[in-house]
Amino acid sequence: MPTPLQAAVAAYIAAHGDTDGVHLTQIDRLVLMRSRRESLPHHVLYRPTLCVVVQGAKQVMLGDDVFHYGEMQALVINVELPLLGGVTRASADEPFLGIVLDFDVGLMREIMDQLDMPVRPNAATRPCLFVQDVDDRLAECMLRLMRVLETPQAIPILSPSIMREIYYWLLTGPHGGEICKLALPSSHTQRIANAIHAMRGDFGRPIRVEQLAATANMSPTSFHQHFKALTAMTPLQFQKHLRLLEARRLMLADAANATDAAYQVGYESASQFSREYARMFGAPPRRDVVQLRAVPA
Repeated sequence: MPTPLQAAVAAYIAAHGDTDGVHLTQIDRLVLMRSRRESLPHHVLYRPTLCVVVQGAKQVMLGDDVFHYGEMQALVINVELPLLGGVTRASADEPFLGIVLDFDVGLMREIMDQLDMPVRPNAATRPCLFVQDVDDRLAECMLRLMRVLETPQAIPILSPSIMREIYYWLLTGPHGGEICKLALPSSHTQRIANAIHAMRGDFGRPIRVEQLAATANMSPTSFHQHFKALTAMTPLQFQKHLRLLEARRLMLADAANATDAAYQVGYESASQFSREYARMFGAPPRRDVVQLRAVPA
């Protein structure tokens, strides 16, 4: 028998298209997901997010590390990050169900400022994602968000207080020392996030580590070390992933051809773009896009 949260997520999706894939909601930053089948790992750019598995299981890969998370577990991501992930447990009878909540850094800072006991960030620079259990308090908040969706006129009045409660439990929970790094302006996590934002702002510009380090207010050596510790990639590798993901999006969403997409994201050689694209996605650009368009949502 499904839990109340599973039933609420399934009912919302059934009433709003009843399709697999991503379902936007009327609550800002809240997205629901469903898949009735397992999926091969695919590349996705994640924002700073709380990804809760309500039913089924997923996994993501960062470098050589694989992060598995199943029912009532959550993946927490502190910076924008290109990851390789997929659904590992799903079926027609028990589809994968997920809740994705993008973090509001400003609201998180407000909550931190109001805590009687300041959250102390962990000193070590660690990968900017981890898996944690969803306890009863967080699960109850998620269920109340789903119930608020049933009354659209209540959303702007009630959902902000539930969001505040979610951030409170996250910041005061066992992983608060990692989560708070997203909202601390002086943390290495936030500094690297600023540099990533600058990279995302101009795909076509050649990357200069010195300039990114200055954006992060760090020395080039320190920037390089902390960037790789957080993302498992060098800045150059990270930019390549961003460019290729954006090129893929341009070809899928905007119907750009491979050459135009390559130049728009900063490649000077279409042949180099095609080689690196095939290496990352497993097929040349044109064939990959054709295959993606043939796959159900």
